This record gives sequence, C-alpha cells and structure tokens, in this order.
Amino acid sequence: MLTLHGFDASNYVNMVKFALREKGLEFEQATLYPSQEDAVLSVSPMGKVPVLETGGVFLSETNVILEYLDETTEGPALYPADPLEKAQVKQLVKHIELYLELPARRCYPEVFFGGQVSDETKEQTREALLKGIRALARKAGWQPFLAGDRLTAADVFFLYSADLAKAVAGKLFGIDLLAEAPGSAELLARLNERDSAKSVAAERDLAMEKFLKYARGGK
Repeated sequence: MLTLHGFDASNYVNMVKFALREKGLEFEQATLYPSQEDAVLSVSPMGKVPVLETGGVFLSETNVILEYLDETTEGPALYPADPLEKAQVKQLVKHIELYLELPARRCYPEVFFGGQVSDETKEQTREALLKGIRALARKAGWQPFLAGDRLTAADVFFLYSADLAKAVAGKLFGIDLLAEAPGSAELLARLNERDSAKSVAAERDLAMEKFLKYARGGK
C-alpha cells in the first residue's frame, strides 16, 4: 500500500494526490507538516512534504514521486514513452516550478498569511513571474494540454502552481498573470473540472483552517 505523508493544504502534496487519483491508485494518507524535527527529517531529509512511503522506503521531491509512480504503477501515463517527448515534459515541469511556483512562494507570507515581504522581494517576484509566464507561453502547446493532446506531469504542476502565482500577481501587482499566456486560463479551468481536481480541492478547503492555525504558530 502506498502512503502519502503531508497535509491537504499543500499544493505539492496535492500534485501527488491528484496524480494518484488520475491513475486510479489506492493509497493511504498520513498527516505530516514540514519541520526540522528529527521525526520528520528521518523520512524527509529536508523536512519537506510530500513524502511517499512504499515498501518501507520514503521518497521525497514531487517530480521524483511522479516519475516513480509512472514507472511502477498502472493507469494513465504522466510522461510520454518517447525519450525526447518525455524530456520536453520534464522541461515544462522544471520551468513551472522554478519560474512560476518558487518566485510566487516568496510572497506567500503577505498574500496568504497576513505577513509582509520587502518591496525589493516584491519587485523581484513581479519581474520573475512575468518573465516566467511569458517564457511558458512561448514553450507550451495548449493543444489542449501543455505538452499536446493528453494530460501530463506538466499539467499537474501547472494546476497547483498557476493559481497561486496568479493570486500573488493579482493581489500585489494588479496583474492578470494568465493573460500573458493566451490559453493558460482556459487550461486551468479545464483541469479544475476534472473529478480528481474537484475532490482534491474539497479536501484542501476542509484542511485550510487547521493549516492556517498551524502556520501561525498554533497546534
């Protein structure tokens, strides 16, 4: 049995959960928050989530987990079999993570948690997000998915990164980020209509209050 360790408000955890459901795989969940405590570091060397437990082994890093699932389980593939096409999907995954999700994350404290970030950080984030989404617009196919005619790992990363990046750009900079990549808003809407996305979203919403309490130092 596969066990997914993490919490339902995490977008990276939800990437894995969405993928598991798209592939029709049974799995258990165990609540785990990011931490530098020994108990967490023993299963996740950086103290991050998600962590996938399989056969007594703990795997971390979302892209690694998705590739492992694709190589070892049945269900719709998240990566093409052709090496060049697979490399192109992996390129899109890396692009979304490095140039959309991670820049936006720098401003999450102010956008989502009532904190503040510096004006310098905001300006760097603004420039990075615009550069990232415009580059994605040049690379992605949107036909009707990022890498062609079927859903791939690139769409999984896009689904759980683009909405957050859009929220950051809208709240802090008054920018409609997805307008910079024609077709991206429509793709995000289509992905959110999938049954797997709807179930993940419902669980995320239920878990959000508990997570916000945790994030603000509560228990």
